Amino acid sequence: MTKSELIEAVSQKLNNFTKKDMELIVNSIFESIKDALARGEKVEIRGFGSFRVKERRERNGRNPRTGEEIKIESKKIPFFRVGKELRDRLNK
Repeated sequence: MTKSELIEAVSQKLNNFTKKDMELIVNSIFESIKDALARGEKVEIRGFGSFRVKERRERNGRNPRTGEEIKIESKKIPFFRVGKELRDRLNK
């Protein structure tokens, strides 16, 4: 499902809002999640899952084309852990 499909699905369920309003709401939610993760905070949506930032340590790797050993810098990555309710729904 793409973001535009999500906006369409939600706007069909909530007839009180226009598609433009729903687009603003969905974009605001995603921006809030991105801002919280950028600040290093955890975002938890009950029944769905939680987002947090993990830090990968610096490590040595190999260039797949040349086989040359290279140093890979440490970096932060977003991590999603599925919630129990969603996991149970998927496995029924």
